[in-house]
Amino acid sequence: MKTLRFVVACLFVMNAVTVIAEQPLAVTFRDTVKPLLQTHCADCHNDVTREGDLDLSVDQDVASVVKNFRRWMVVLERLESGDMPPEDADEQPTQQQRESVVRWIKAVRDAEAERTAGDPGVVLARRLSSSEYNYTIRDLTGVDIQPANAFPIDPANEAGFDNSGESLTMSPALLKKYLAAARFVSEHLALTPTGFEFATHPVITPTDRDKFCVNRIVDFYKRQRTDYDAYFMLLWQFQNRDSLGRSGVTLAELARQQDLSARYAETLWTVLTGDAESVGVIAALQSMWHELPAGVTEQHQTDAVAQCKQMAEFVTTLRESLVPDVPNLTSPEMNIGSQPLVLWKNRQFVENRRRYSGTPLPEGNLGLTEGSSAAKAMTVSEDAEQELMHKSLERFCSIFPDAFYISERARVYLDAKSEKKLTGRFLSAGFHSQMGYFRDDAPLYDLMLDESQQRQIDRLWTELDFVTSAPMRQYSGFIWFDRTDSTFMRDREFDRYRAEDKDATSAEKVQGLAEVYIAKARRLGSSDQALTAIRRYFDDMSATFRKLEQLRIQSEPVHVQALVEFTERAFRRPLSVQERDDVVAFYQTLRDVDGLSHEDAIRDSVGRVLMSPHFCYRVDLPGDGGGDTIASQQTPGVQPLDDVALANRLSYFLWSSMPDPALMELATSGRLHEPDVLVEQVRRMLRDERVHGLATEFTGNWLDFRRFEQHNGVDRGRFPQFTDELRQAMYEEPIRFFLDLIARDASVLHCLYADYTFVNPELASHYGVPAEPIANSIEGWSKLDGASRWGRGGMLPMAVFLTYNSPGLRTSPVKRGNWVVKRMLGENVPAPPATVPELPEDESKLGDLTLREALARHRADSSCAGCHERIDSFGLAFEGYGPVGESRDTDLGGRAVDDTAVFPDKSVGSGLAGLLQYIRNQRQDDFVDNLCRKLLAYGLGRTLQLSDEATIAQMRSTLAEQDYRFSSMIEVIVTSPAFLNKRTQLELE
Repeated sequence: MKTLRFVVACLFVMNAVTVIAEQPLAVTFRDTVKPLLQTHCADCHNDVTREGDLDLSVDQDVASVVKNFRRWMVVLERLESGDMPPEDADEQPTQQQRESVVRWIKAVRDAEAERTAGDPGVVLARRLSSSEYNYTIRDLTGVDIQPANAFPIDPANEAGFDNSGESLTMSPALLKKYLAAARFVSEHLALTPTGFEFATHPVITPTDRDKFCVNRIVDFYKRQRTDYDAYFMLLWQFQNRDSLGRSGVTLAELARQQDLSARYAETLWTVLTGDAESVGVIAALQSMWHELPAGVTEQHQTDAVAQCKQMAEFVTTLRESLVPDVPNLTSPEMNIGSQPLVLWKNRQFVENRRRYSGTPLPEGNLGLTEGSSAAKAMTVSEDAEQELMHKSLERFCSIFPDAFYISERARVYLDAKSEKKLTGRFLSAGFHSQMGYFRDDAPLYDLMLDESQQRQIDRLWTELDFVTSAPMRQYSGFIWFDRTDSTFMRDREFDRYRAEDKDATSAEKVQGLAEVYIAKARRLGSSDQALTAIRRYFDDMSATFRKLEQLRIQSEPVHVQALVEFTERAFRRPLSVQERDDVVAFYQTLRDVDGLSHEDAIRDSVGRVLMSPHFCYRVDLPGDGGGDTIASQQTPGVQPLDDVALANRLSYFLWSSMPDPALMELATSGRLHEPDVLVEQVRRMLRDERVHGLATEFTGNWLDFRRFEQHNGVDRGRFPQFTDELRQAMYEEPIRFFLDLIARDASVLHCLYADYTFVNPELASHYGVPAEPIANSIEGWSKLDGASRWGRGGMLPMAVFLTYNSPGLRTSPVKRGNWVVKRMLGENVPAPPATVPELPEDESKLGDLTLREALARHRADSSCAGCHERIDSFGLAFEGYGPVGESRDTDLGGRAVDDTAVFPDKSVGSGLAGLLQYIRNQRQDDFVDNLCRKLLAYGLGRTLQLSDEATIAQMRSTLAEQDYRFSSMIEVIVTSPAFLNKRTQLELE
């Protein structure tokens, strides 16, 4: 595979270099450039010494210079900076000679850039990176299970990114990990009556299936707000909507804005503002309602909150006192924990949820103020008032149930007080030593939920039975319990009915057991009520079994169709008819030939889809040639991408993940390539939360902190503050900063000069920031304005970079400076020679020398001076920050730190402010140019080439014209010929 890539690249280069304007450039190379190189450069930069990893002896003509132009960009950079040849060289070229070589290199660059302008270059087919795999699985399945975390770290290409075919190869060992990941994903699949879904955990075992389905129902219940004080306060706000400046709002709109039930709010509004009642609970509530403040000042609102809570406490206290006691149902020789008896009791609770049973009112004032109109409304004496009170209580209990739903239930047939401490039995039916679920949410369903919510909760309960087979397992538990804990089924007539029988739930077996069970109960003198409960139990269970059996039969073709649709989304393009047929055929083979069950065949089919190259690889396909762009007409062998390929290229650029339905709809309709449509999609996608992928993957690789979450280079004995939580906060700070920059479409220069950053409590403490400035937090993070007060602001002083570029027990001006020069400003700094001596690892063991003095001695070596003069000053400016990025005045040896620096232009500055001033004066354009190049290389998924120079120039000019807004760079990239087209053939001349 590597050989093929090399051949393809060589073919392209050979074609490129033969057409360049050779005569003037070739003559200059022969007569001027080559002799100068031989005289001044060949001794150090030849095929033997290769100082600075630079060999200039191999380029013997213009063609080879073009082929290896990246090394000539280094030459250009060094000549323009004047640091090559080094000062101690025996002979220096004249200024005129330097300028002639510089002009020649630029002429070669400009000529080749103009000749190849619009050429998209070779973008190799490649596998998804590990991060892209995780993001794609997240968006494909709806769960963030990160199956690629077990993959090895992806290598980066020359530009520093891990999203190109230049580096993303597939090995046999990695292929095995892909297979394991596919199986891992398929284990999270749960078949439902309408298709299949994915859980956040494997759903292979019954316990895991229970967890998946139960949690979804419990989460649904938790989202429903049933706190009465919130509803009373909502109604007060609605009544005073004009004074609150909300005159046009409806009660339903106000309820939805506060995540309250519009349906229940309308009911309570009718109760409180409807016909006045004189006696009873409703009259008391109406009196309390009319006593709420009429004004809307801050004090009025505070009083309203307090009084609404008082109303809610009155309702809750009274309602709890009206719950009737439900005795256990018993039957001779039956254990009171037997399922038919327990389920009977559960149904009584359900029937009583909204029913007034005639329970007398409790003693006391129920929290009402003595003598208040509400207290008087609760006082009755005459028979006529007693009748009104009874009717009022019936209405009250119907509107205010004793519970809207029950999500947790202990053993209901035992002492309620002792059982109350047994928590965690979610949706339980209340059995002992038997599993089983019981739905108890009628008041919520009837009073609060709208039709859509009702359908949703109905579906979730159906899926609970379908996915978990809970009714079958419950029934097996019933048989087991009544043969062990109970003696009822120990007679020989029950021997043919056993929990382990595979046909225990068949219609014939259920009917047979019901007959002998009821017959024995009748012989033993069971009451009619008990017999009715037993008969209902068997009838309900049998009906449930038959319903589930029918559902399973009906759902199999639904699952196969869902598999086809899943495949299309996984392949990120429409399937051909043949591909659809192949998906179904593979499933059918697994059933018919391999003998797999339906569920196992679906799982294996999903695994096959995830192992397909159409999922694992990204291949941008060209269109049919009918819509040639100007670039493709000018450049032979180049065609525009089809819209589906464009959608994929765009989504993996901005999201590191698959296209969403909106993007695919535009692509399949053939409209995505239209400029206005494309730009609108870019803007939409930058507003989407999935842009987190761009912030993480681009910024993390550009600034080299992507692996900081695993960084263990800090001595935690010396720096105990460097906890896992602080390390994670350091990692997240630049991501959150960049996300904010994207969201606000702010200037990219904020990366350098912003007087703000983002902190959570751990990072704020590390930076010495008090609690007050970070009070308003989102997910624990706050924007810290005026960050310069604590030596922060922008990206340069972020702790993640300062820590990652320190050896552990000291700072490293060399590493920190190299990071600024290379990552932020885009300079090419060669690796140090292997013979360079290391500085002491511990700052406290430098003796009498400061780190600055030790570096000065190091720079005295002429072989080291050139590079260090370019980078050390940038790192010395950070000496006010310790090895883990903490602010400091003294180093670990107790010496006062000195953060003054003499920059390459001989200007002097101190600390972060001095460095930023130097960059603003001398290097801002370098930062902008480097950012443009990095973002373009990331977006195209390949190393840059000379044909990209026009796009880079346009990015720079557009940034300057549009106040350096981030989106302006993105829009130039996605509308560029290189992004919209693909090279389809390479001609050899």
